[in-house]
Amino acid sequence: MDQRRTYTVVLEPEAEGGFTVRVPAFPEIVTYGKDEREALSMAEDAIQLVIEDSAARGEPVSIGDSSRIREVTVTPAA
Repeated sequence: MDQRRTYTVVLEPEAEGGFTVRVPAFPEIVTYGKDEREALSMAEDAIQLVIEDSAARGEPVSIGDSSRIREVTVTPAA
């Protein structure tokens, strides 16, 4: 049986560089990476830790999410 799960992550660019990462399925996760690759790696590690911790405590584990992140561009009225 395939145990892989897919989670949506949100990368927010920081003014000083790098990205803050949030995981909507796990609101307790907030991490950072100096570039996109590191940010995604940090998110992967954090998700794995939350899943392992939840399982160890006998709590239900989010099976993934079907969230879709999209951008909407608007032009404010002058």
